[in-house]
Amino acid sequence: MAEPGRGGRPIEETGVEIPLFPLRTVLYPGGPLPLRIFETRYVDMVGRCLKQDLGFGVVAQLESQGEDRLALHQVGTLARIVDWYQFDDGLLGITAVGETRFLLTGTHRQDDGLNLGHVEFLEPEAPLPMPSRFSALLTLLENVMAELEPQYRFIEKNFEDAVWVSYRLAEVLPLSLEQKQHCLELSDPVRRLETLVPLVESLRQ
Repeated sequence: MAEPGRGGRPIEETGVEIPLFPLRTVLYPGGPLPLRIFETRYVDMVGRCLKQDLGFGVVAQLESQGEDRLALHQVGTLARIVDWYQFDDGLLGITAVGETRFLLTGTHRQDDGLNLGHVEFLEPEAPLPMPSRFSALLTLLENVMAELEPQYRFIEKNFEDAVWVSYRLAEVLPLSLEQKQHCLELSDPVRRLETLVPLVESLRQ
């Protein structure tokens, strides 16, 4: 079980099984995820998700330990496909949006190589008015988002909500994978913003 403030509380203890897409990146609730799909197992997964309106789990990969074993972080995010297209080279492209965070409690691999995860969905963070003391972070995000408009065309913006702002900042800032994962695991938007303040200051030096 995740510790308080790190990962949050499961909505229910029974859990469900979802397809997993391990990546060397972190997806946040409400954030975009463009992907090029070329492996057969993921092409098939995308087809099932589109036909049955299913989500898939995005979880940050720690390291590869051979074809039969993956080391994954415990907290990931359910992704929902909102657009698909074909690139000039014939590869399938999709855009997904992060929805609910989950706690990964177990994994197994299908015969086609697709990883499935047993997950417990975590309670969404309640909206919180953006504290005025983080006004500098808010201004930074507004400036950055203006330059990334095409990437966020499917995303409903909410600069008044500390949850949304803290996730978007962690998303767009050039942080390490471990720093981004730490921000995902925090269930308090104020703590997430407090974590980002020194990181932003270090980037400016």
